[in-house]
Amino acid sequence: MKKLTRWILWAALPALLLVAGCRGGVPAASGPADEDHDHEATAPASVTLSPEAVAAADIRTEAAATRLLALRIAAAGEIEWNARRVVHLTARTPGRLERVLVVRGDRVREGQLLAELYSPDYLTLQAENVQAAARLKRHAGDPAEEGTARAFLAGARDRLRLLGVTDAEIEALGASPVPRPLLAVRTPLAGTVLEANVVAGDAAELGTSLFRLADPASLWASLHIQERDLAAVKAGAGVVLHTQAYPGEDFPGRLVLVGDVVESGTRTVEGRVEIGSGNGRLKPGMFVEATIASAGERRALVVPETAVQDDAGKPIVFVRTGERTFTRREVRTGARSGGAVEILEGLAEGEAVVTSGSFLLKSELRKGSLEDEHGHA
Repeated sequence: MKKLTRWILWAALPALLLVAGCRGGVPAASGPADEDHDHEATAPASVTLSPEAVAAADIRTEAAATRLLALRIAAAGEIEWNARRVVHLTARTPGRLERVLVVRGDRVREGQLLAELYSPDYLTLQAENVQAAARLKRHAGDPAEEGTARAFLAGARDRLRLLGVTDAEIEALGASPVPRPLLAVRTPLAGTVLEANVVAGDAAELGTSLFRLADPASLWASLHIQERDLAAVKAGAGVVLHTQAYPGEDFPGRLVLVGDVVESGTRTVEGRVEIGSGNGRLKPGMFVEATIASAGERRALVVPETAVQDDAGKPIVFVRTGERTFTRREVRTGARSGGAVEILEGLAEGEAVVTSGSFLLKSELRKGSLEDEHGHA
């Protein structure tokens, strides 16, 4: 009987311990979220430097101030070819391509030979030109015939020009009785070959597409201007473009057109900016962010652009809170104009922000954060 009683007590002991644990409460589980919260709470927000470090870092400050800020309108867009500097070369007469000298992507100079076309019509027009020149020579000084002969020669030359033959080539044709077998196809502008649609041996009908070329020195930026900003945007305004390819670099241009149609889906209007290629760095197809100058202005709290830093995707400034102490402060920024940034939240007028030496302060903050992590671990 005693053995049975002892056995029952031993069997019930784990259940009793479990009940006692439940009465004492379940401890809260700790996880990554709590660790992150603890880290955020303990991560340093201020840095105190020695006098030597302040001097070595060349730390300079400037007070946040309220002043008139010229309004700027932001718009997104993309670079495209200037349609006024694009040419499409087609066959001006039927024939056969004997030589094709360029391919897509080639850079060409104005007047460069692109292809040569064998054309019976070209041979016929050359013969007419020779006959007209000989007729004028025969009737020179004859009042009854010279005018007609001169008109006949002018017509023959005009028909050659319609094929793309230059005046210099026409003069050379007149000087030689032997016709040229091949018609030269030349580019009227310097630029880039966008399309080369033929190869040697291809037959060409009248109007067959041969080449498409564009001048990369002059480009357009097609912007999408929000409907709400139309009242502040005028053609002729200065524009500054920024690209992901060249961060921090300004590409100036001028707004030459504000469209007449609001797109129903996006509620935007096209804005066209004429811009140079930036020594070949801007390329059609690039996405751009544009800042358009507006005639208006308003009072705003501003700091120099150099004071605003990016830290983990957030705009921050360092505020002098002691003789050698600087505090990291998240801010919300607004418009930018003339090297100044509008501060919407996070700063008060008169607070001194660091305009030079922020890199050292960010490094010191990271160092302190790492030390706290190791100490916490």
